[in-house]
Amino acid sequence: MIVIVDERELVTDGYSSMFGREGVASAGFAPSEFDAWVSSAPEDDLKSVRAFLIGDCREGAVSPRQIRDRSGAPVIALSEHNSLENTLRLFESGVDDVVRKPVHIREILARISAIRRRAHEDASFTEIGAMRIFMDGRDPEIDGEPMPLPRRERRILEYLASNRGRRVTKTQVFNAIYGIFDEEVEENVVESHISKLRKKLRERLGHDPIDSKRFLGYRLIA
Repeated sequence: MIVIVDERELVTDGYSSMFGREGVASAGFAPSEFDAWVSSAPEDDLKSVRAFLIGDCREGAVSPRQIRDRSGAPVIALSEHNSLENTLRLFESGVDDVVRKPVHIREILARISAIRRRAHEDASFTEIGAMRIFMDGRDPEIDGEPMPLPRRERRILEYLASNRGRRVTKTQVFNAIYGIFDEEVEENVVESHISKLRKKLRERLGHDPIDSKRFLGYRLIA
């Protein structure tokens, strides 16, 4: 999930709509709402955040360092001012990147992926057994052959791969794929997506690579 912070509701709604068209969950906040949320949100909710985008906010209203105290997700400033002084000020405040608007949503997603790779020294893919799972939106490969998947199933597989070695709950998967504020979709939809994903993986691999335990969640295994 991408979190967008801006004084203007029209801006947060616009970015949320564009991210939605790319199949990426997002949530928009005004600075005052965001400050209260980021300081009190449960850890599991914060773990579902892929990045924070900070737009037009009154100076000092949003603290990148406060975000960093609670989350390791990239913090990116969206700037409407093309000046060296403004860019340096934003970097000094603690952001990971400064992006000049207007900017395409896909460029923002590419920058987020690049920052996360540098921060965690991750490759652009994860190999688990015969599976190669990409983190940049490409379909996974099984024994070198592409395996086309619907958008939600692919994102669930990416999320499980990014948490390799750890078990994630249904709620964590839902928050990462749909966003923590989506009240129009039932959380149980995750079970349906995972059931379809497991069937396809079984057909290609000959075994089920998703280990699930009631009340504990899911884990991807070789």
